[in-house]
Amino acid sequence: MEVRVLRYFLAVAREESITRAAELLHITQPTLSRQLAQMEEEIGVRLFKRGGRKIILTNEGILLRRRAEEIVALVDKTEQELSQQEELIDGKIVIGSGEIAAVKLLPDLFVSFSQKYPLVRYDLVTATADLVREQMDKGLIDLGLLLEPIDVEKYDFIRMPVRERWVVLMKPDDPLAAKQAVNALDLVGQSVILPRRLNVQNELASWFGDSFTKLQVLFTSNLSTNAAMMVQKGLAYSIVIEGAIPFWDPKKIARRPLSPELTATSVLAWRKQQPFSLTVTRFIEHIKCFPGIGRL
Repeated sequence: MEVRVLRYFLAVAREESITRAAELLHITQPTLSRQLAQMEEEIGVRLFKRGGRKIILTNEGILLRRRAEEIVALVDKTEQELSQQEELIDGKIVIGSGEIAAVKLLPDLFVSFSQKYPLVRYDLVTATADLVREQMDKGLIDLGLLLEPIDVEKYDFIRMPVRERWVVLMKPDDPLAAKQAVNALDLVGQSVILPRRLNVQNELASWFGDSFTKLQVLFTSNLSTNAAMMVQKGLAYSIVIEGAIPFWDPKKIARRPLSPELTATSVLAWRKQQPFSLTVTRFIEHIKCFPGIGRL
């Protein structure tokens, strides 16, 4: 016996008319009559005394009405409690990310999710894509904002609508700071700092071509902020993703794009078939329908 049919039965019992009940339920009268007849056949008793100007309940119908009211009230209460439970979702969502431009899309995502679930907290972990992915595989990070190239075979993901631009960091009074952009020959024979990720180094090697072997790689670094401290002391040029650099003080660190321009993309990813908490599950659902991210 379906709850839906019990609601039909109660509507007829209240209205004492199949016609009026059908109008209130927004279904046709023949459909309602057929549903009630099937219910009587299913339980094996007559529920209505048909005839005259109104529908009258039998003794069995009166008993079913009491029980149906209890059942429907319990269903409504349960649905309400489940809805309220949604509002009580709390806990922590751990998100790993590098210092990349796509991070600027996260605040709006957090704000909109927090409006729905105000008790949720966020833990932002800054690291390279390789380290973030390693922590995701161990279950220590829920979602990762990963700079490509990255192997995403084990992950579900959404590609972020932001192009990550490669730039060269230098002191503001460096001769290269006078240029609009830096080409491969400008860095030949110069001390440079490269990203620590090998697959990213391979991307840069393709861009530099034959000039790559002529670079003097003094450091590798996994975060642009630490590399910038070396640059500020005049130790080397740093080749990094622009990311958050526009927020830095240009009087201390200058940046120039590579020429020809070199860009990369990033993905917001999470493990396939991973048993997440209800909080993280709701967050992933939120991402998938978030304007500008989930509907690409």
